[in-house]
Amino acid sequence: MRRLPALLLPLALLAAGCTAPAEEPTPSEDRKNTRPSPFAACAPLTVPPASASPPVSDAPTPGGARPALLPALTLPCFTGGDPVDLRAVRGPAVVNLWASWCPPCRKELPAFQRLSERAAGRLQVLGVNTRDSRDAAQALGEDFGIRFPVLFDQGESLRRELGRNGIPLTVFVDADSRVRHVDTSGALDDARLAALVREHLGLAVPE
Repeated sequence: MRRLPALLLPLALLAAGCTAPAEEPTPSEDRKNTRPSPFAACAPLTVPPASASPPVSDAPTPGGARPALLPALTLPCFTGGDPVDLRAVRGPAVVNLWASWCPPCRKELPAFQRLSERAAGRLQVLGVNTRDSRDAAQALGEDFGIRFPVLFDQGESLRRELGRNGIPLTVFVDADSRVRHVDTSGALDDARLAALVREHLGLAVPE
């Protein structure tokens, strides 16, 4: 019976998301990484999608409040170049917070890659790698064929600003860069992700 809590812990992480591991990522791993990044550059994030829908940010949230802007944070792009001001990201956009050590994150990442392909030109898909090492994040991106832009947030500043305890975490941002929904339900599949995009951003994408 003493082993029961230990056996239940992995199941709890899979069902409810992940909190950061006790140990920080090893800095030396980042310096060893000289391979080209699999992720896209971040500069296009500040340009509206080619056929984006009109802003809908004046519409109230279900609770009646006006949607908030993304937190006022500037994060480095995984591929280098200028850091990205989150409030300059032009929506509609889906922002996914993930880490290589988080099992539900690993499970859902391919669905976000497929979303980025199916909604290209109508929707931005942005990853935020959270409290991870660059080497581990890059290896996962290579293994899963992840090609959308990714920001690097080792200090978990975005998660903290959103007031959430764990990841995966997905933020749905409208065409006026306002937060329409923050999803913490766990690993998303293609159907659920498409349903959330349709519900909160008014955009129909194939599943």
